[in-house]
Parts: sequence; C-alpha cells; structure tokens
Amino acid sequence: MDHVDSILAEWQSERPDLDAMPMGVMGRLKRLQQHLARNLETVFSRYGLNAASFDVLATLRRSGPPYALSPSALMERTMVSSGTMTNRLDRLEAAGFISRKRNPEDGRGFVIALSDKGFALIDEAVSAHVENQHRLIASLPMEDRAALDRLLAKWLAAFE
Repeated sequence: MDHVDSILAEWQSERPDLDAMPMGVMGRLKRLQQHLARNLETVFSRYGLNAASFDVLATLRRSGPPYALSPSALMERTMVSSGTMTNRLDRLEAAGFISRKRNPEDGRGFVIALSDKGFALIDEAVSAHVENQHRLIASLPMEDRAALDRLLAKWLAAFE
C-alpha cells in the first residue's frame, strides 16, 4: 500500500459511486514527480545548478558543435517564455557558463553558446544526472521500465 491507496479507500468509503481509478494514476504520478524532482535537484545542486539552468546547459550541449543556438531555438527546445529564458541566460552568463555571440548567419542577431567552463560543467553534471536517473528507476525490473516507457510515450502522444 502507498499513500494514494489510503486516499482511494477513503473515497471508496465516502463515494462508492465514483470510479476513482484515474485519481490513483494521477495521484501516483504527482507524488512520483515530487520525489523525483527532489532527487534530481540534489544532484543539480552539487554542480551549482537547478533544473532550469541544467536544462539550458544540457540543451546547448546536446545540440552538438558549435554548442550554440539562437534564443528562439533555445526557447523552443526548452519550452519556456522569452522573459523566463532571459533571466536564465543572464544568470548563466554571469556565472561564465555561456556567452552571447553575434550570429554568424545573421549579423543582426546573436546565439547563445556554451563557454569552455559551461561545457566542462554540463558534461560532468549530465553524467551524474544519468547515473542518478538509473538509481531512481532501479527498483523496477528492466521489462517493467520498458513497458512503463511505452505506456507513458503513448499517453503523452495523445496530448502532443
């Protein structure tokens, strides 16, 4: 039994006419997200990052050489607004992890590029992040992990 089971039992007692099964799925997803977010933040903080700054640096790193994107491409890939992105970029630039450079393809614009310091940091942080993710999912047998991934992808596709 988990915490959600006790909530479902209370609803079953009070409102037996309701099919509360979806409440169980949603409640478990919410509680898992909270546990996972705390565990992920613990690793990010070891590198002086949070989820938002990790997201920007990781997006630049996985974009491949020259590890630079236009602000609009960066916003699209991280799914945040321009105001939010500007604040993230200002903090990352002040820390020396990124730089703003003139766009070689369009001299009027600029690109956000990983600095050498940012590259080294995100390479180390992403290794620890992936190791942490393996630890967090280790309680599920491999076949359950694959099944869960397929089901979540199918469900997510219905929204996207």
